[in-house]
Amino acid sequence: MRAVVAVLLFVTAAHAALWGVLRERQEAPDFKGILPSVSYAPFDGTAHPDIDNIPNPERIRSDLKTLAGISRGIRLYSSTGGVELVPPIANEAGLKVMVGAWIDKNVDRNEREMVAAVELAKRNRNVNGIVVGNETVFRGEQKVEDLVKLIQKVKSQVNVPVTTGEIWNIWIENPELASSVDFIAAHILPYWEGFSDKQAVDQALIIYQKLRDAFPGKRIVIAEFGWPSAGYNLKSAIPGPFEQAVTLRTFVSRAEAIGMEYNIVEAIDQPWKFFEGGVGPYWGILNAAREPKFAWSGPVVDAAYWKLMASALLVGTLLSLPILQLVTPTPMQALVLSAAANGVGAWVAYIFAYQQTHYFVWGSTFALTLGLTLLVPLILIAMARIEEISAIAFGHAPRRLLTPAQTSLIAIPPGGVFPKVSIHVPAYRESPEMLKKTLDAVAALDYPNFECVVIINNTPDPAFTQPIQDYCRLLGERFIFINALKVEGFKAGALRIAMERTSVDAEIIGIIDADYMVEPNWLKDLVPAFNDPNVGLVQAPQDHRDQNRSLMHYIMNGEYAGFFDIGMVQRNEVNAIIVHGTMCLIRRSAMDMAGGWAGDTICEDSDLGLAIMQHGWLTHYTNVRYGYGLLPDTYEAFKKQRHRWAYGGFQIIKKHWRRFLPGASRMTQDQKREFGLGWLNWLGAESLGVVVAILNLIWVPIVAFADIAIPDKILTLPIIASFVVSLVHFITLYKLRVHVKTWQMLGAMIAAMSVQWTVSRAVANGLITEHLPFTVTSKGGLSNMSIEFQAFWEAVIGVLLLVGAGVLIASNSFKQVHEIYIFAGVLVLQSLPFLSAVAIALLENSRTNDFAWWRNTTVRTAELIGLRPVAMPAIDVSQPVPSEIRRDG
Repeated sequence: MRAVVAVLLFVTAAHAALWGVLRERQEAPDFKGILPSVSYAPFDGTAHPDIDNIPNPERIRSDLKTLAGISRGIRLYSSTGGVELVPPIANEAGLKVMVGAWIDKNVDRNEREMVAAVELAKRNRNVNGIVVGNETVFRGEQKVEDLVKLIQKVKSQVNVPVTTGEIWNIWIENPELASSVDFIAAHILPYWEGFSDKQAVDQALIIYQKLRDAFPGKRIVIAEFGWPSAGYNLKSAIPGPFEQAVTLRTFVSRAEAIGMEYNIVEAIDQPWKFFEGGVGPYWGILNAAREPKFAWSGPVVDAAYWKLMASALLVGTLLSLPILQLVTPTPMQALVLSAAANGVGAWVAYIFAYQQTHYFVWGSTFALTLGLTLLVPLILIAMARIEEISAIAFGHAPRRLLTPAQTSLIAIPPGGVFPKVSIHVPAYRESPEMLKKTLDAVAALDYPNFECVVIINNTPDPAFTQPIQDYCRLLGERFIFINALKVEGFKAGALRIAMERTSVDAEIIGIIDADYMVEPNWLKDLVPAFNDPNVGLVQAPQDHRDQNRSLMHYIMNGEYAGFFDIGMVQRNEVNAIIVHGTMCLIRRSAMDMAGGWAGDTICEDSDLGLAIMQHGWLTHYTNVRYGYGLLPDTYEAFKKQRHRWAYGGFQIIKKHWRRFLPGASRMTQDQKREFGLGWLNWLGAESLGVVVAILNLIWVPIVAFADIAIPDKILTLPIIASFVVSLVHFITLYKLRVHVKTWQMLGAMIAAMSVQWTVSRAVANGLITEHLPFTVTSKGGLSNMSIEFQAFWEAVIGVLLLVGAGVLIASNSFKQVHEIYIFAGVLVLQSLPFLSAVAIALLENSRTNDFAWWRNTTVRTAELIGLRPVAMPAIDVSQPVPSEIRRDG
């Protein structure tokens, strides 16, 4: 344990050192003077000024007092709606004011704005100019000639300079506009032109010189220059606190050096400008709390960086503490788990930083809260998978697994007492020939003391029952046949009837499905485990003897194997296996204590196994194959079986969740944890995958057309990271534990992904219904292929996700927002489970599902490229070859 503690301390120290190394520090020119002017809007909060954001005189007075220490003047953009309060209060603070008249298509409003601006200029001696309209021509609100008339109207009524604010190229393209104003008020915002922060100042100075060259002798004021501190990128323009600080300090220093007149946009962040894309609220040199975002001298650093570092280390340390509760973890195991925990800590720190530096309206708050809420279980699932990777790759070898070496040590010696086993074989409309093979295998068991109860339920057709009844008579008195009609409670109801016909001296109940052919040593190897009176159940894995029936069946069997060779082996280490019915041995007294077979779920086997554990019994698992059944006939049957398992699992959760409360059962904390994470990992992961995919589809038009980008570090990148963890989890554990070939493993991955929609539907059904009919899985060749295409909805959702990704990429071709490209990548990843279902559904009905087609194709390909000689028919050259040319005469 000391080594583990040392590892945890090492990872924490490495995490802290990484934060220290990554701490950003940039140099920029110092500026210790006073800015000539900053844009000011006296609004607070996220409400729009045109609706219910009314300026407060006390807030204005406080703001201007703060700004008086930063700037000599301010620029306004309107003269009504409360903004008219600003000039007289600014005069109190000693600030000059460039008054603005907001101009748009509303003629009445335009008139009110101009009248108010004129009045402010006349009444306040600190007003040093009027700006009639702000980017009015650029927005298409006014034609140049109409705007010129408005400017002239204002000029005729005041003695201060009058102009309009426009983007720099509007001035160059419309020299008549320049002729109508007293000075040029040009907006130069390199961000909106896609220039990087490194290019911004140079670009501004180049444009400034262009304006001077175009209008020699004309007074030129850069009426807007700025850089946003947050939001999304536009081409090469990346917003950020460091980018803003360095850009503004560099610009101001160079502007002052050449005597440029300029105004910085803007003084204070405006959260209500969320409609101006992701960057709208973040142009202020002060945040909305009126705190400076950066220092104007000294190195540019993040003053809150150490707080973020501390929060990341704290969360990482807290998440690492459960490692100390593991049973003898190895140092490498602890290293992987602690690194993952600290990674989550860093993610939490990013969330905290995002919350501290961004503003939220109701919609964004709801979206972010919903996204993070859905991400929490996703992160838990990823952590659980990382724990399983560490345990299998770097932890101890399984200690509780029943291996042939262990079973040989506890074997019943010759002449010993062999507990009686009653083997129950439930059947419903099963092929008689298939069931006979199952009974033949039971008859061949190398165990002296057993009986076999065959119960066919709810099958009135004698074609299914009579041959089995006759065969049981032929096999002898050990084989008991029951034909039960009108049985309630699905398979559990039939097994309850079988228990009633079980010999009173039977101590152990064995369960096998009607398609399973057991190995002769099944009972001989596993029954001795019951010598321990605390053992209530022993489970052997499922396997199948028809995997070579088709390519689809081949990958199906590979997918099943993962559960039995990975998950079950690990769960067995804490006595928390999932009982899956067939190949199961149960102590009769444990079954009676647990209440026997319950018919209120459609997964009666898992239900009973959990109940047995809740009464404190030990369970054992072996991954040795002692029996082989048949795979589902079709992809349709495969999906129906998975739906039944998932729906039954959800029924079990609803039935047993109270038994997981403290003191409600004899289950250990490890058992409760394993079952809880197991359900979350299976039912939760699949359901979350579908929910998040559908929500992301809904977000596509919003992201594509409403200038909103989903924050990558806290929402989209964790989804990608979770996918990568799942991929590594699958491949790593299959390579270490499952004895299948690489191609079968890859096919198994596709099969596992393909049932995401099926499992999520089962969970949804479980939420709104209490019971669904029990569906029998078609096996034994009763069906050759699915009746109809089995992935319609998966195809619809998968295609929509790909189309959504395409729409995002196409709509982003101009802006090139990184977050949108990442979001498009997430949609592509989320489409894979749906498209996997489509791939298998298409495979089932194609020639490529036949192994013979692959063999023939391989041969033909080899012959075409000359790797295999083509067999030619032998020709007897000793015989003359008859001529095919007819000769006359």
